[in-house]
Amino acid sequence: MAFDPIVRQSASGAVFEQISARVLGGELAAGDSLPSERHLAQVLGVSRPAVREALQKLSHAGLVEVRQGDSTSVRDFRRHGGPELLPSLLIRGGQPDWAVVRSVLEARAMIGAQVARLVATRSGPELTEQLRDTVRALGADDDPVGRQRHALNFWECVVDGADSLAFRLIFNSLRQAYEPTMAALGEVMKAEVGQTDAYLRLADAIAAHDEDAAERAAVELLELGTTAISTVIDNLEGTS
Repeated sequence: MAFDPIVRQSASGAVFEQISARVLGGELAAGDSLPSERHLAQVLGVSRPAVREALQKLSHAGLVEVRQGDSTSVRDFRRHGGPELLPSLLIRGGQPDWAVVRSVLEARAMIGAQVARLVATRSGPELTEQLRDTVRALGADDDPVGRQRHALNFWECVVDGADSLAFRLIFNSLRQAYEPTMAALGEVMKAEVGQTDAYLRLADAIAAHDEDAAERAAVELLELGTTAISTVIDNLEGTS
């Protein structure tokens, strides 16, 4: 098992990144045993405390299982990992993993519909104005990444208006996962972020406190991006 010498300032962080990349990439499979702390420290050129700290972080992320007095084994991240792993899974070798991107957008669509229903019962005039200001900024921006940022800001206002801590934390995870992909997804996501009328329909439904209309508008809006990504995947599969 080959590892690369660590040259970064944060040794434990670099150890974490190197091992997690191998686990998420499949080079280290569930059930595999990692070398001992002593051996890892030697081949990576770092101290044992740095390795120990990295292993604890890997354990908290659901990537490995650390047993005192026994070898550290790789865990199945699909069963034990959390949404904080998504940023590492979305971009592989500088390119989006389209299947993972689609899964994020599918989750976003399901959650967005429920958040839209909830915020329609709790919104006030201030939120309505915030949403419309965000849509105006979205329509005035020609930059693909800029448009996606305005769209994220729109949904941030919606989630805040829903006043649900659980939805807020889920949104944070999805946003952190999505943001690194925005440059790569700029052209594809035009299908969604270019439709300012769809955002306005959702804002109007929220302002009218119409839960059903808000849910429909959210589903229609978010499915634009999901459909665009699915088309990309279908085209890639057709040429492979």
